[in-house]
Formats: sequence, structure tokens, C-alpha cells
Amino acid sequence: MDQIIFIQTGTGIDVHGQDITKASVRAIENAIHSNSMPGVQEALPEESMENMKTTVKLALPCDIDELNYTKIKEAIPYGQVEIKLMDGGMRTTSGITLNEEGDHNDQMYMVNASVEVGY
Repeated sequence: MDQIIFIQTGTGIDVHGQDITKASVRAIENAIHSNSMPGVQEALPEESMENMKTTVKLALPCDIDELNYTKIKEAIPYGQVEIKLMDGGMRTTSGITLNEEGDHNDQMYMVNASVEVGY
């Protein structure tokens, strides 16, 4: 990415099910769900949303082998998406194991996301 237009951050949690992808998508949605970018198209080369580049940085507590990159990219509605992973986030007890929620243990996963938009 040559030029960053804006950066938003968010946090996502999967309380039950130990799904690191779900927590990651929630972190991205938390970062971007209340944003409107009315001037971004004009700021992009050729005024095309297809020229928008997004770098998603995810701070994950664990289980990066289970991360579904396709679902992560689908959380960004336009342009080209690059995903960068780093250590971080949190894994802690939820206080209960609920088999009907798909729990394998009592852990919940928290992911932090930084979403950089530019071209």
C-alpha cells in the first residue's frame, strides 16, 4: 500500500466454540461497521473502489492454523485485501463449557484488528 487514507481498530470475541475466525471477523466488523467513507472513491486512483487496498492486521491469541482467510477477506466489501498476523489478543476462561454451543473447553478468544484503507 502506497498511501493510507484511514485506519480503524476493533475487537472481536468468540465466547463459545473457540472459533478464531469468528472472533477475527467480529474484530474487523467492529472496526468498520459504523464507518461511512463518502470521499474515499474520489481519493483512489481512477476513482475506482477496485483500486482500494486494505491491510487487515490481526493480533491473535492462538490457533492461527485454524484461521479461514477466505472468510476474513469476505469481511472487507471492496478492493484488494492483505492479511497480516501477529501475536496478541487474549485467551481466557468464559467460566463455563457449553456443549450445545460447540465448546471444546471453557476458553473464549479475543482478537484485535487494525484495518488500514488506502491505495
